[in-house]
Amino acid sequence: MAKTQLTSRRAAASRTRKNVLIDQGKLDAAKKALGAPTETATIDAALDLVVFRSEVFHALDRVAATGALAPAARTRRAG
Repeated sequence: MAKTQLTSRRAAASRTRKNVLIDQGKLDAAKKALGAPTETATIDAALDLVVFRSEVFHALDRVAATGALAPAARTRRAG
């Protein structure tokens, strides 16, 4: 079985129909920003980004806990 078919089957099996109220303006802006073909693809991509961000922050927290990262210096900008 081709990888794309397997991926499609997994995605279809893990999807659940939901009925939600969403700000249409935000959805349209996200769809444009993500270049998604459909509203469903937009929401899926946005959720992927949230999960990815969480994973990155968690990894950074672990690295920071080892002392490998120094805290960023706070600077004050004029203006």
